[in-house]
Amino acid sequence: MDLEQKLKSIIQKHDELSQKLNQDSLDPKKIIEISKELSDLSPVVENINLLYKIESEYQDLDSLMKDTNAEDEVKKLADEEKKTLSIKISELKKNVTLRLLPKEKFADRNVILEVRAGTGGDEASLFAVELFRMYQRYSENRGWKFEYLSINDNGIGGYKEAIASVAGKGAFNRLKYESGTHRVQRVPETESGGRIHTSAATVAVLPEAEEVDVKIHDNDLRIDVFRSSGPGGQSVNTTDSAVRITHIPSGIVVTCQDEKSQHKNKAKAMKVLRSRLYEEEERAKHSERAEKRKSMIGSGDRSERIRTYNFPQGRVTDHRINLTAHKIDQILSGESLDEIIDSLMIHDQEKRIANL
Repeated sequence: MDLEQKLKSIIQKHDELSQKLNQDSLDPKKIIEISKELSDLSPVVENINLLYKIESEYQDLDSLMKDTNAEDEVKKLADEEKKTLSIKISELKKNVTLRLLPKEKFADRNVILEVRAGTGGDEASLFAVELFRMYQRYSENRGWKFEYLSINDNGIGGYKEAIASVAGKGAFNRLKYESGTHRVQRVPETESGGRIHTSAATVAVLPEAEEVDVKIHDNDLRIDVFRSSGPGGQSVNTTDSAVRITHIPSGIVVTCQDEKSQHKNKAKAMKVLRSRLYEEEERAKHSERAEKRKSMIGSGDRSERIRTYNFPQGRVTDHRINLTAHKIDQILSGESLDEIIDSLMIHDQEKRIANL
C-alpha cells in the first residue's frame, strides 16, 4: 500500500468510527474503546486534510500558470506561492508519515541507566563518572527526576559501576540512543610524558519494568545484608543497611547501599533486578532484540564504540551517523547532548519511514 492509499484508508477508518459512535445501541465499554481510537486518529486526520487542502491550492496555482490568458505578473506571484506551498507540503507529508509510525513499545517508560568502566583502568573509571554526571545534568535540564540507585566506586574518585533511575516524559525514547560503548581519548593527569590514552565505559539504558511485566518468586532470591562502606572502606553507617540481592535462576546480582534504610536499599535493588530480568525475558522472546542488547552493551573494549570523546581536539564523534561536534565541554555538561540525540532520532525515524 502506497502513502496515498494509506492516507485514504485512515480517513475512511475515522469516518466509520465516527458513525459507529453515533449509534444508540453501543454499550459504555464499546463507546470508550471507539472514543480512544478516534482520539488517536483525529490528529493524523487533521494533518491529512490540511495536506489535501494545500495540495489542492498548489494544483490551482499550477493551472493558473498554464493559463495562456493570465498576466505575467500574476504568473510570477503564483510561481512564488507555489514554492512556499511546496515546502509546506513536504513538511506536512513528513509530519503525517511520522504519525503513521507504530508507537514504540517502551516509548513512555522510565529508565534504568547503568554506566560501567570498561578497559583503561583508573582512567576508564574516571570517565564513567563524567558520563554519569553528564546524564544527571542532562536529565535535570529536561526536567526529569534522576535518582541514584547504586554507586560502586574505586576509592580514587572513579566509578566501577553507577546505576540510576530516570523518570520523566520521553526519558527512554531519548536515552535509548546512549546505549553502547563510549570511548575517551585524552592525556591523563598522571601521564608525565603527555601521551594520549584511550579508555572506554559502557552505557546500558533499560526500560524500567513494572511488577506486572515480570514475576519474581521469593524462593528464587537470596538476600544478604551488610554494613555500607564508602571510599576506601570508610564507614557510612553503623547498621547493616546495605542489600545484595541474587536472583538464583539467572545469576543476576544487584547491590544497593546508598540509603541508610535497609528497606529503601532493597526497594531500589528490586527495581534494578526487575528491569534486568525483564530485559532477559525480552531477549529470550526475540532474538533480534538479543542481538541489539549484545551490541548495545558490548564488552567495554576500546574498539567497540558508538561514540568517541577526543579531549585534545575538543570534539565528540558519534560513529553511527558520522556526526562530529566540536563542543566536548558543552556535551559533557549535558547542555548540548540534545544535538547528538536529535540527529540520532531523525536518522532512526528516516529508517523506520523507509521500512513502512
